[in-house]
Amino acid sequence: MTTPTLLLGFALATMYGAGFHLWQGGSARRLALYLLSGWLGFALGHFLGEALGLRLFPIGTLNWLTATLGSVVALFAARWLTTREVEPGRRR
Repeated sequence: MTTPTLLLGFALATMYGAGFHLWQGGSARRLALYLLSGWLGFALGHFLGEALGLRLFPIGTLNWLTATLGSVVALFAARWLTTREVEPGRRR
């Protein structure tokens, strides 16, 4: 991958994580979690698309669609894993 492709991927994954935080809200700790999840999911999605030979909506050498799907899955998984249900009558 070229440097411009890496920078584009990093920028897109950062926007996905920051946008998810803007939508879901939370503390600075949650922002860090969402940024890391967005970056990791984006990278895994890209490399999974490469491994499976999926080239849907590529931007240069970047598998944009599979990377975006990986980022979205990772963000929702992070949200689901960090949200606990509180029993009635109990505090967090």
